[in-house]
Amino acid sequence: MLLKKYFRSFAFAFKGISLAFRTQFNMRFHFFAAFLVLLAGIFLKIAIVEWCIVLLCSASVISAELINTSLELTVDLAMPELNEKAGQAKDMAAAAVLIVSIVSAIIACIIFIPKLLILVKNVN
Repeated sequence: MLLKKYFRSFAFAFKGISLAFRTQFNMRFHFFAAFLVLLAGIFLKIAIVEWCIVLLCSASVISAELINTSLELTVDLAMPELNEKAGQAKDMAAAAVLIVSIVSAIIACIIFIPKLLILVKNVN
């Protein structure tokens, strides 16, 4: 019984990811960006530690977007009419996604640009 309940919680989580992917443009964008970063990592043969960092950054951005989306839906449910504080809460959640995304992009540049420069240098 406990095992069934445990696996059911995974089904709910995958349902949430699927729903966010199907309904949220930003979620599809973040998944596409993560896919491109994974391809770049394979192509440029990044180190294991770099893989860990890239995967952690990708998961952080997608997780932040899921939290942002769930908070926006909850605020909309609790406060369907315009409300300044509700708007502020939604803006702050979006800001969290922005910060994680910017830092992840900077980390990607730190990891990938030197490898791309070496690749370009070796081609010439």
